[in-house]
Amino acid sequence: MKNGHSAVRQLRYLPAVGASYGVEVLSFAALRKADTERRRTQLQRPDFHVLALITSGSGAHEADFRHHRLHEGGVVWIRPGAVHRWSDVDRLDGPLILFRPGFLPDPGLETANVTAPACWQLPAPVLPLAVLAAEHLDREHRAAVRSPHLASSALLAHLLAALLLRVLPKPAAPPPPGAAGDRPLKIFHAYRTAVEEHFAQWHQVADYAKALGYDVRTLTRATRATAGTGAKAFLDQRILLEAKRLLAHTDLPVGRCAHHLGFRDTGNFTTFFRRQTGLAPTSWADMARS
Repeated sequence: MKNGHSAVRQLRYLPAVGASYGVEVLSFAALRKADTERRRTQLQRPDFHVLALITSGSGAHEADFRHHRLHEGGVVWIRPGAVHRWSDVDRLDGPLILFRPGFLPDPGLETANVTAPACWQLPAPVLPLAVLAAEHLDREHRAAVRSPHLASSALLAHLLAALLLRVLPKPAAPPPPGAAGDRPLKIFHAYRTAVEEHFAQWHQVADYAKALGYDVRTLTRATRATAGTGAKAFLDQRILLEAKRLLAHTDLPVGRCAHHLGFRDTGNFTTFFRRQTGLAPTSWADMARS
């Protein structure tokens, strides 16, 4: 994805030799040591999750047009497909965890805080507990790499889930299986997965309701209960995000962006974009690239 202003690197999940367990534990120090060309400061789009815990220092990060300052106790969660860059991590320390989609034992964890910003701050008493959880995951991962007979993907997955449950803001933590709120979470997870797969073709909630076997009201209630917004608004925001990525990070003209996102013509796309942002696509692109 290139234009005259920026280029986005597509990153695939390629763990180190002997470390292919669906998760890999690194650190900001290891990232700096491996990245001598400072490619971390360039825009990138991973097909895997990136979870970081800031244990000391300060820095900066950018994710999908939002800029974040990073400080001790900060958490960063980059989901697959997000466009981001480590703007300044030269003075940061802490664990950096990469994991494949579907690796977590509870799929609801992947949808937790899905509409929230990529960065947030932990309460001070939570940080040492989060560090312990990350250290446990790191030790088990290193043991699995050194001694494959000790490896357990299930154990690594549950330790990662424990870390996420520790660092996620409390209101967004998913309910335990079988709880009263479990069904809306499962419905939303199915809806979000379908949206991610079909948002460039299906622009109406009714299309997803038909494919998933629910009615529109059920999808709307589940999405509102889980993500805090209606199903149509959730879908529109996903389409809008991809439109912004295309306009800011590619050479595609507006008409091609419209076609790529499944709009009948440029006029319909422009109307949609202006309704969501208050700006025409070209005006927004000029601002994003300036």
